Amino acid sequence: MAHRLTSGAAPNCSVPHGHDEVVTVDIASAENAGLDPETNMLVEFDQVKRRWFQWIDKAVDHSFHLSASDRLVAFFQENEPHLLGKLLLTPGDPTTEIRAACYHSKLTAFLNAENPAYLCKRLVIQETPTNAVEFAGHSTEGLLPAGDHWWSRADQSINDLAA
Repeated sequence: MAHRLTSGAAPNCSVPHGHDEVVTVDIASAENAGLDPETNMLVEFDQVKRRWFQWIDKAVDHSFHLSASDRLVAFFQENEPHLLGKLLLTPGDPTTEIRAACYHSKLTAFLNAENPAYLCKRLVIQETPTNAVEFAGHSTEGLLPAGDHWWSRADQSINDLAA
């Protein structure tokens, strides 16, 4: 992924640059259900990971993370509209912290749509070998704007730009 921060809080990050990130999630039973006696599994893992992996591997991988208010968004809209689907837009600077909240909300939307008996217990974005952010909350309320945004929908979107 690549990103650019424009608030001035991290001057080295004002120039677009990239990271190889690793995202790790812990999924748990919301009701602390026991194992299926026939399979000795809580759930077949593919059932809860399929949409999430598809989103990470197809939508997020090689995306460019920008603030929704970054002037580069208008540049892409005007000059390279075919690349709009690769812009991951966040409310404010696309820091690892806000993206962890967005990713947690997105995974929660996927789970609620297909596997409501499960929840995301923990999400970690390892941005560099020495920098990681962990989100272990149950709700992103107060961290992300409420409403119908890409992070709250169980689809493959990474921004709210019109296609």
